[in-house]
Amino acid sequence: MKWVYRLERKFGRYYIPRLMLVIIAGQGMVYLADQLSPAIQLLSRFSLNWAAVMHGEVWRLVTFVFIPQTTRPFGLIISLYFYYLIGNTLENTWGGFRFNVYYLCGMLGAIAAAAITGYGTGNYINLSLFFAFAALYPDFQVLLFFILPIKMKYLAYVSGALCALDLLMGTWSMRAAIVFSLANFLLFFGEDFLRKVRQQMRYSKTRRAWRNQWNNQNRR
Repeated sequence: MKWVYRLERKFGRYYIPRLMLVIIAGQGMVYLADQLSPAIQLLSRFSLNWAAVMHGEVWRLVTFVFIPQTTRPFGLIISLYFYYLIGNTLENTWGGFRFNVYYLCGMLGAIAAAAITGYGTGNYINLSLFFAFAALYPDFQVLLFFILPIKMKYLAYVSGALCALDLLMGTWSMRAAIVFSLANFLLFFGEDFLRKVRQQMRYSKTRRAWRNQWNNQNRR
């Protein structure tokens, strides 16, 4: 994340405060507007359709993040609360600027996927927020189905497995959305992940060397 620190030193005062609240409030308002006036087809007008963007509907490059992930009232409430919790915690941990950069990188990835395949979605941006939260707070517990306590890292493992399945079985549009929208996670956490892998490899190598030395001494 060194590149983020350099950006923050230069442009750290330029960011949208409480960004996740803005996103969540926008999704709630879009849902209500769509329910009150379905004839407008607001969700369709806000979607990231690349052909429409190329015909001048450039607002879609921003409005797609305000499309709620579900149109079921109960599911929407749970989703909005969950992602507000995650986003607000990440912003408090990183600071407003870094959180804005993380979310913007996810948006740019979704836009790049739409440019390649013709259609993009903001769903995997939210998933990248979840992965970031799980990486920072792996032992944070939530109540699955409001009953079973489960740690975030285990939910992240399941979500990661489902993403891998979508990469194998999904459409090219879905594959592009996953890869590009989750690129922000790799940009922020890839260096730390590689460092841990190297440390683990060195530890395993040292352990094998000590074990071999111990075995050789015992044979004597």
